[in-house]
Amino acid sequence: MTDSTRGILRAAAGLRRFRMHRSAPSPGLVPYAEHHWILHWDLREPHTQRVLTHPTVHMTFTTGGRARVVGIVRGVFGETIAGRGRVVGVRFRPGGFRPFLDGPVSSITDRHVPVEEIFGAEGRAVADAVIAEPSDAEAVALVERFLLARVPDRPDPLIAETAAIVARIAGDPSISRVDRLASDAGVGTRSLQRRFAEYVGVGPKWVIRRYRMHEAAERAAAGDEVDWAELAAVLGYADQAHFVRDFTAAVGTPPARYARECAADAGARPGPETIEG
Repeated sequence: MTDSTRGILRAAAGLRRFRMHRSAPSPGLVPYAEHHWILHWDLREPHTQRVLTHPTVHMTFTTGGRARVVGIVRGVFGETIAGRGRVVGVRFRPGGFRPFLDGPVSSITDRHVPVEEIFGAEGRAVADAVIAEPSDAEAVALVERFLLARVPDRPDPLIAETAAIVARIAGDPSISRVDRLASDAGVGTRSLQRRFAEYVGVGPKWVIRRYRMHEAAERAAAGDEVDWAELAAVLGYADQAHFVRDFTAAVGTPPARYARECAADAGARPGPETIEG
């Protein structure tokens, strides 16, 4: 499947330091999971990768024994990798983790929860097996079997409906107002906000802003000259200054500087600290 780097900040630099692969879930998990992902690295020097997160929950199993469910991170997520290692992960659809959680998804927002806290001793046991398994394919199969055994007998139609609303936000940069989104979805604004808290983990306003920042960061990283005032207008901002403030707060650097950094990354060669395995 095609690997998108949307949300991975300064992706060109990062992809010289780790290898990433994604695979589609089995049919039984498609309503709940977007994909499985595998990250490998073999480094002489540590690398910190920053990610402008999506409105999705992840479950990850990392070399060294760490296994956790990562709720939506509203700031920039940073992870430092060093030495040699692997992460086996599942990215759930927006709303897709709700059936596996005893409570609203907002209860784990901005939290990294050990798998055993949600899935008990069986979760810890499968985590140990996944981390110890040398084959990527077999590790993914272990995760699949564990999750498939916990899929509810009756699908919740609100999961698909909520995922479709989130997909609409992602695909239409002109959406900037929650009341318009709610109206188009045929629900009240407060009802939509409650549903997002229950199923997604954050409010629809946050999702709108985050996808607008994804669009802006991707355009900045593309290497083409960007008319920032025009982009601000396309993304629903009344003025460029407001857009620049939001971008800087989300990404950590102003958009023009971020574009220059990405251009420099694209022209750089792998450093001696990187060992491609």
